[in-house]
Amino acid sequence: MTFGTLYTGSLVRLAARINPEFAEALARWTHDAEYMRLIGGDPARMISAAQVEAQIQKEKNKESSFEFALRTIDGDKLIGEGGLSVKWNHQHTWLGIGIGEPEYRNRGYGTDAVKLLTSYAFRELGMHRVQLGVFGNNPRAMRAYEKAGFTREVVHRGAIHRDGQRYDDIMMSILRPEWDAMQEREGSHSQQDTTRG
Repeated sequence: MTFGTLYTGSLVRLAARINPEFAEALARWTHDAEYMRLIGGDPARMISAAQVEAQIQKEKNKESSFEFALRTIDGDKLIGEGGLSVKWNHQHTWLGIGIGEPEYRNRGYGTDAVKLLTSYAFRELGMHRVQLGVFGNNPRAMRAYEKAGFTREVVHRGAIHRDGQRYDDIMMSILRPEWDAMQEREGSHSQQDTTRG
């Protein structure tokens, strides 16, 4: 089985979240109501760069939290965030991402980030299961997760209330054997492509 680099995908790379640029960007992204309402179920609220810095410092010492900035391969632009929250005793982790820069949404960057974080969870952290939640009013994210190999498991019907409408809260996951099989398939397709050239 052949793997790419640990921190680099096709479109994005994982980077540290501790610089002032990230805090300022995340604070700016909290002013985007669509972004805030799709990444979490809590009421949307704007936060300052100083509050982001304090949150980063708090998370920095948690042994079960792996938080990253998402930067483009082409141009090294900061476009989002991603992270893993690990349950070591069960070998599973919650995955979350957000593409904060609107012009990079729905262009494959989210899918690439999910694949990269999933790879990191299995290859580096030794997880057996990666899971996530997505709201029913976010079909773009569901497509990204399905492209990355995630399967729908549980639907909490009508759990999300936005603008007078109810949406489902959907749990999805991928297991290590499923991910391994996907890597084998993708590896054999890559080998076929190079032998045809």
